Amino acid sequence: MNKLFFLCVFQLLAISYSRAQSVSQLSLNDCYTLAKQNYPLIQQRELIAKTADYTIDNIQKGYLPQLNINGQATYQSAVTEIPIKLPNANIPVISKDQYKFYGEINQVVYDGGVLGQQKQLEKGNAAIEQQQLETTLYQLKERINQLYFGVLLIDEQVKQNELLIKNLQLGLNKVQASIKNGTAFKSNGDVIRADLLKTKQHTIELQASRKAYTDMLGLFTGKTIDSQTILAKPDGVIASKQINRPELQVYDEQAKNLDVQNKMITAKALPKLNAFFQGGMGRPALNMLSGGADAYYIGGIKLTWSPSAFYTVKKERAIINISRKNLGVQKETFLFNTSLTVKQQDGEIDKYQQLLASDNEIIDLRDKVKTSAMAQLENGVINGNDFLSEVNAEDQARQNKILHEIQLLMAQYNQKTTTGN
Repeated sequence: MNKLFFLCVFQLLAISYSRAQSVSQLSLNDCYTLAKQNYPLIQQRELIAKTADYTIDNIQKGYLPQLNINGQATYQSAVTEIPIKLPNANIPVISKDQYKFYGEINQVVYDGGVLGQQKQLEKGNAAIEQQQLETTLYQLKERINQLYFGVLLIDEQVKQNELLIKNLQLGLNKVQASIKNGTAFKSNGDVIRADLLKTKQHTIELQASRKAYTDMLGLFTGKTIDSQTILAKPDGVIASKQINRPELQVYDEQAKNLDVQNKMITAKALPKLNAFFQGGMGRPALNMLSGGADAYYIGGIKLTWSPSAFYTVKKERAIINISRKNLGVQKETFLFNTSLTVKQQDGEIDKYQQLLASDNEIIDLRDKVKTSAMAQLENGVINGNDFLSEVNAEDQARQNKILHEIQLLMAQYNQKTTTGN
């Protein structure tokens, strides 16, 4: 007997565990995270980082010695000649065909900071691209909100539909009893039965709509979401009115890049100092009077500076200042439009809160009327159509409350998304 008892308990626990495993639960934040990870565009983040690394590494190589290999062969119509003749001396004549093959190594000693600013500029460009990517991914939240709260609304409507079916079935049972007793017409039962079938059809429609919503949500999250998946109803929130959207960081990164470009203008105008070494073969080599091919080398320091670079400095800085002002206008416009949206959402939130304040009172009144109609139907005072009218009125009141609750939640989370908090 004890063995049989424990065997039954074990089977019940196994069944409970398997059911628990088959039912999964998702929160709104889970969907945000999964959608961001699953969205194909997320792969671009790594590509941006790799591109920046390669570009910066190439710029860094500008500090390494730069080797150039050169060669040339020329023939010239005239050469330098010594216009005197010395006794007992043979003054060589320079050949008109000349050849040179040499290698030259240049090493940056001081570049005015150009390479350093180029690296900073590339890092800034990568930061802008990464932040623009974050902005695109952030917009997924709005689409997730629509799907998630759409499923929540359908779930609540299905529950309410089940309650309506129970009320209709209860009324039908009472009418059928009255018909058997000869105190009600059969048509009263047919009217209620038809409405009962229509309500069951509505449940099928709601379940089909839920599947469509969950299928789309599943595509975004990369997770299988079926009828067993429970979407947790989030708590109401009061979003901060301070705007912290990722777009603002894009503007900040662009402003930093303008500062780097401004420094680059100065760096380009400064003198450049290089060390160089050149070695090779030539005919003639360094000794112009040598008629044969000789090896040679030469090394030293080379200073280059182009004062003409200052011709355009003023205008280049003016262009950057215009870009900075234009960026400020874009940022102010974004903040203005976002604040306007937040104000509109405040109005929606306030509207739904006021509607919910009276929903419960309406439901209580409709419930009392429905209960009275149930008794009147049982006593033959009203017919089936009158009963259905009151039942549907109470159902509509409950549906309105469900709709207002979900609409309030969605408005609150939409505002949270709009402000970036």
